[in-house]
Amino acid sequence: MARTPTGETPFRLTYGTEAVILVEVGVASIRREVFREKDNDDQLRINLDCLDEIKDKASSKMVKYQQKMAEYYNKRVKLRRLEIGDLVLRKVTTATKNSAQGKLGPTWEGPCRIVHYSRQGSYHLETLDGQRVPRPWNIEHLKKYHQRM
Repeated sequence: MARTPTGETPFRLTYGTEAVILVEVGVASIRREVFREKDNDDQLRINLDCLDEIKDKASSKMVKYQQKMAEYYNKRVKLRRLEIGDLVLRKVTTATKNSAQGKLGPTWEGPCRIVHYSRQGSYHLETLDGQRVPRPWNIEHLKKYHQRM
């Protein structure tokens, strides 16, 4: 099957020609009827010579496909920003989860204070006691903490 990003089959990108499947070997087809060994060898050589062009076209098609997919994804992404000093809750992951609590343990821990913003969506945190949280946290694993008054 031809792949959507490249428009080619993996077999053709590797060997420069289309594969003959077992069903085609047993069934009479135009492809088998016009097969001549000498012509086939010449055609295989031509296909191998053109393989670089096929790969280049497939590569450019794949780049266009990836740009199209990124554009589609980026249209739907909602950017969230948090400010330095905001209080947030951080998601409890399998690495930070206390195994003694089991599945009924908390899913969020905190609150923590944002102390540094390093790049898009990456925040350094500290606890309310002033202790730094060891690694930066992605905004995907944070949610704003709202204090009750």
